Amino acid sequence: MSVIYHSFAVFLKDFRLEWRSRFGISTVLAFILSTLLIVLFSLRADLLTVNVQSGLIWIIVLFASLTTLARVFTSESERNTYDLLRLNATAISVYIGKLIYNFLLTLIITVVTVSLFILMVNMDIERPALLLVVVILGSAGLAGATTMLSALVSQATRKGAVFPVLSLPLLIPLMLILVRITGFVFDGGSGDPDYVNDLAALAGFTGVTISASFVLFDNLWED
Repeated sequence: MSVIYHSFAVFLKDFRLEWRSRFGISTVLAFILSTLLIVLFSLRADLLTVNVQSGLIWIIVLFASLTTLARVFTSESERNTYDLLRLNATAISVYIGKLIYNFLLTLIITVVTVSLFILMVNMDIERPALLLVVVILGSAGLAGATTMLSALVSQATRKGAVFPVLSLPLLIPLMLILVRITGFVFDGGSGDPDYVNDLAALAGFTGVTISASFVLFDNLWED
C-alpha cells in the first residue's frame, strides 16, 4: 500500500505541475497540429499509400513524445528536487509514478495524432479493435523506454542532445513494428494479413522494456 500511495503522489505532483504551466502539452499539441498541416498540404498525405501514411503517423508521435517525455526527470534536476524525492519515496514508487504520467501523456499524444490524421486524410478504419490495442501498447512501449532513459540523462550536462541520441536506436524497432500493424488497421484489401507475430513482438517489447526498467531503476536512482 505504501508503494501505491507514494507512486500516486509522484504522479499527482507531476500532473499538477503540468496543469499549472501547461508548457509541455501546449508545445506538443502545437507541434502535432503544425506537422500534420505540413504533411497534409506539402506531401499530399491523402494520395500516399497506407504504409506510408502509417509511417507518418508514428513519426509524428515519436518526435512529439521526445520533445516532452524527457522532462519527467530533467525537471527534477532543474528544480533540485532529486534529494527530496529520495527522502520521501522509494525508487520503485518514483519509477511507477513517472511511468504512469509518461504513459498517459504519450497516450494523449497518440490519440490526438491518430484522430487528427484520420480526420484530415479521411481514412477508413478497417480494424478498430486492433487500432485500440496498438495505440495502448505503442504508448506503453514509448513511455517504458523513455522513462528509464530520461532518468539516465537527467544528470547530463546537455540533456536535450543526449536524450534523442540514446532514445532513437532503442525506439526504431518499436516504430517499425507499430508501422506494420497500423498498416493492417487501415488496409482495405480483401486479404486478412497475419499481424499476430507483430502484435506479439509489440507486447514483448513493451513488457521487456518495462520489466528491465523495474530491475535496473533502483541502482540508477540510488547512484
